[in-house]
Amino acid sequence: MDYTTLKALKISEFSDAADGYRATGDMASAAKDRIENQITASMTKSLKGESVDAALEQLRALADNFHYAQVECGLVSTALNGFAYDLEAAKKKLDSAVADAHAEKLTINADGSVNYPPGGAKTDGKLPDGGTVTGLTDTTASAMGRQAADFDPNPNHRRAQEYADRIADALQEATEADEKWAPKLRVLKADDDLTVSDRDWADASSDTKGVQAAGKEYLDSLPQPPKDGDPKANAEWWKGLDAEQQAAWISIRPDSVGALDGVPSTVRDEANRMLLAEAHGVAQGEYGTWLKTHPEPSPRFQPYIDPTTGIVMKGVNVETPQWKKWDEARKKAHKSLDGMDAIRTRFDATGTNGLPEAYLLGFSAEADGRAIVANGNPDIADHQAVYVPGTTSELGSVGGDIDRMVRLWHTANDEADGKSVSTITWLGYDAPDSVVKDAPFEHYAYDGAPAFNQFLDGLEVSHSSESEPHRTVIGHSYGTTLVGAAAQTGHLNADDVIFAGSPGVEVSGADEMDVPKGHVWNEEADGDPVPDIGRWGLGGDGFIIPSDQEFGANQMTTDTDGHSGYWDGSSTSLKNQALVVVGKGADAALKPPPDPWAHVK
Repeated sequence: MDYTTLKALKISEFSDAADGYRATGDMASAAKDRIENQITASMTKSLKGESVDAALEQLRALADNFHYAQVECGLVSTALNGFAYDLEAAKKKLDSAVADAHAEKLTINADGSVNYPPGGAKTDGKLPDGGTVTGLTDTTASAMGRQAADFDPNPNHRRAQEYADRIADALQEATEADEKWAPKLRVLKADDDLTVSDRDWADASSDTKGVQAAGKEYLDSLPQPPKDGDPKANAEWWKGLDAEQQAAWISIRPDSVGALDGVPSTVRDEANRMLLAEAHGVAQGEYGTWLKTHPEPSPRFQPYIDPTTGIVMKGVNVETPQWKKWDEARKKAHKSLDGMDAIRTRFDATGTNGLPEAYLLGFSAEADGRAIVANGNPDIADHQAVYVPGTTSELGSVGGDIDRMVRLWHTANDEADGKSVSTITWLGYDAPDSVVKDAPFEHYAYDGAPAFNQFLDGLEVSHSSESEPHRTVIGHSYGTTLVGAAAQTGHLNADDVIFAGSPGVEVSGADEMDVPKGHVWNEEADGDPVPDIGRWGLGGDGFIIPSDQEFGANQMTTDTDGHSGYWDGSSTSLKNQALVVVGKGADAALKPPPDPWAHVK
């Protein structure tokens, strides 16, 4: 960048352009939300048929277009602000150098060189000559230039060299900013079509990383989020940011914003949906690469041979061992996409049978993955229910856990007497991968407990209605162990606790669960082996678990079977949970206490 350009530059023009892109992104966001939460929701609720399905598919594609436009406009806006930030520092250096040079009666040429007049002590009746100097930024050359000026009997030479060097420094800084940001801004453009593909979202992920790296100094100049993660401090930090600063954080650090407990759910949802869309694009590309490098073996089928007789059974074919092995590996390569697709399917279900919009309150595709999905906005809900799944839970299988909370929402909503309900799937911890190898260890529960307590505290901080919400915590299987660890090591911010299929909860009684007396509930279904596994363990020690009468929990009636049926539709098991969620635990069906004289009858 040359002297004339930088001197004439108006930083406000870049800031104004950034504001324009941010406004465009806001409009795209509003259009996306209107399509997803109003138009398609209304159509899903009231219309059926192939034509409706086709229209819904087109509308969802349009919403995806608006979402992509929102993300890219946000990146452009932040990049322009980052560029303006870097240029402003260089411009201030230049303006300061020019002002100081003019104060010394020195003139500056169009190329940034500085003229200095004759001056100093006369020699043979003549003043030492004036001249022109060019700024030097190389350390060695600059030192030599200053040394030459020091030997000149004309003191104006030394001052001119100083200002020329300052001007050169400013120009170099502006040039570096231009060279840093120009390529980042050039790539922030979409393909010349109307289809937002997974490749486009993968490119958006790359764009985010590029702007994030280039804008580090700009982002570092903004108010930083609290280091300790306290929800109240997080909320205060967010409220203290202006619109430009909030947009910058969401655009280039959506992972940070999306994980902040206490920040409004709408904000976390916006940030995490960006992460989801970009992660899905990247994962789809990786899966495509996997398929190319691991072609499907052929043939898929082979004739079935009776293992007893050795006779080939005509017309009966089975999959080959090679194909089975390949398909298992393929499913593993696609697993994270399964979870992301399940979350997107929940987004698309908004409006179905009155189902409210979904909020993505946490997301990560790293390792086993994380996902926190709410049915309805918990910030304005009268009743909140937070469900913690157990062993083997991960992003790839989160669809089943989301479905459980959808069914609970429908049942609880029917019992809520017109009050609002939000049910939340909280997969915010590293759950054990195996019942045998991992579940016996407590560290999974204790490692996840602090994050769970902070999430519950964050729900209280971000709640915006005048009345306090009624909050229920629900744990299933090893999830109950985490809930107990959260109560044992911190304060469980809940009004009711429900355990389902619990192997044990790290505390010996309901009175240690941080909720009022009589507000701990338990369900154990027929055919569920997990409570007995927890009660007797490998050594048969007879630990107290929530299903034991001496634990002190209300033992609710169950009509489901096995370890995974507690949320079966239209079941008493599900209805009992719903009644507790909406504050009607007194109406829940309870098992009669055991007869102490049964052994003598």
